[in-house]
Amino acid sequence: MKRRLPAHDEALKTLIHGDIGRILELAGKLHTADLAHYLGELLPVEAARVIRALPERDQAEVLSYLPLPYQLALIKRLGPGMLGPIMNLMSHDDRADLLKALPEGLLYDVLHSMAKAEREDIIMLGAYPEGSAGSIMTSDYAVLYPELTADASVETLRREAPEKETIDRAFVIDPDRRLLGTVRFQVLVFAKPGTPVRELMEGLTHAVRTDDTAEHAARQIARYDIPALPVVDKEERLVGIITHDDAVDVLQAEATEDFHKAGTIGKIPGNVGTASPWLLYRKRVVWLVLLVFGNVFSGAGIAYFEETIAAFVTLVFFLPLLIDSSGNAGSQAATLMIRALATGDVEVKDWGKMLGREIFIALALGLTMAAAVSLIGIVRGGPEIALVVSLSMLAVVIVGSLFGLCLPFILSRLKMDPAAASAPLITSVADALGIVIYFMIANAFLMRGV
Repeated sequence: MKRRLPAHDEALKTLIHGDIGRILELAGKLHTADLAHYLGELLPVEAARVIRALPERDQAEVLSYLPLPYQLALIKRLGPGMLGPIMNLMSHDDRADLLKALPEGLLYDVLHSMAKAEREDIIMLGAYPEGSAGSIMTSDYAVLYPELTADASVETLRREAPEKETIDRAFVIDPDRRLLGTVRFQVLVFAKPGTPVRELMEGLTHAVRTDDTAEHAARQIARYDIPALPVVDKEERLVGIITHDDAVDVLQAEATEDFHKAGTIGKIPGNVGTASPWLLYRKRVVWLVLLVFGNVFSGAGIAYFEETIAAFVTLVFFLPLLIDSSGNAGSQAATLMIRALATGDVEVKDWGKMLGREIFIALALGLTMAAAVSLIGIVRGGPEIALVVSLSMLAVVIVGSLFGLCLPFILSRLKMDPAAASAPLITSVADALGIVIYFMIANAFLMRGV
C-alpha cells in the first residue's frame, strides 16, 4: 500500500526542529531522493544535523542525490573524519566526482580516512579527463569467466549481488580481463547447471573506450536500450561500466548546456537555482552587448531608406511584423537542425539534402504567410502596399529559414558547437537582412514615380 507522505512544510519543520527520533521516522517514510530534495532547501548547517542522524548507508545515498555545489558546502560541516566512511558506501562514480571537486587539503584527509581498496579505486576513476567515458564509469560490476558453469555463476552472482550496481547482465572476461561478451542473469538461472558460460554468453556488440566522450557513451545506451555499457581500454580490457542512470544524467546535462548556448548564456556551473546573481550577470551580459552593436546594422538599414519611409509612412506599420517573421522562421529551422545534429539524426554530409528540402518548405511557408499579410496590406495601404508587403514576407521567410538551416552546418564544419547558432544571434542577423530586403522591394515598386 502506498504510504502517505508528509506535507512539504511539515517535513521541513521536522528536519529543522525535530529530535533524532522524529527525523528518523520521517526518513523512513521518504525515498532517499525525496529526502535529499528536502535537505537541498535547508542551510548546510541544518542539513548536516540531519545527515548525522541517519544510518551510514542512508547518509551515502542521500549525499549522492544532492547537487555537487551543495555537497561541497555540506561536507565542510561534516568534516573529513565522517566523510571518509560515508564515501566508502557511495557508488564508485559518484564518489569519484565528489572527490575531484574537493579542495586539495580536504581531499588528502578524506582519502587517508578511507579503506585502501576504495582509495585506489577512486584514484583510478579520478584519473580520466572530465567529459570522457572513463570519467563517468563505475568499477562496481560483476564479472564471470567463460569456463564457469551456469550454477557456479549463479552462486558467484548471489555472493556479489549486494555490492554491485547491476547483475542483470554480467560481463565475461578472460584471465587478462579482455572482454569476451555478456550473459544475462535469467539465462544462467534457466540453463542446465553444468552448461559453461562460453555457451550461454552473447558476443559483445556494444562497448566504448575510456577516451570516448561521455555523450557518445550515453547515446549508445539510449540507442540500444541497454542497462549498462562496458568500458574498455586500448587493449580491450574491461575497466568499468556506465549505467543507464549515469547516461540519463549526461544527456540531461548536455541538453541543459545546449539550451543555455541557444540563449547565448554558456555553461553554468551547478544549476540556475543555486547560481549567484553575479555569475548569471556575467554569463548573459557579453552576448547581449554584442547583439546591441549587431542591431546597429538594422538601424543603418532603416536610415539608408529614409526617403522611402518618409514617402510611404504606412510601411513602418509592417516593419515589426516582417522582421519578426524572418527571425522566427530562422530560429525554427536552426532549432530543428541543431537538435538533429546533436542526436545524430542528421550529419554534416546531409547538408545538400536538407537545404533542398528547406527551400521547398520555406517557399510554402512564405507563400502562406504572404497571403495572410496581403489582406492587412490592402486594408492599411492599398494594392501596391499589399504587393510590397507580400513579396517581402515571401523573401524574408525564405532567407531567414535558409540562414537558420545553414548556420549550424557551417559551425559543425568549422568544428564548432552548432548550439552556438543561437536564437538571439539568428534573430539579429535575420532582422538586419529582413529590413534591407523589405525596403529594397519597397523602393523598387513604390519609388519609381516619386
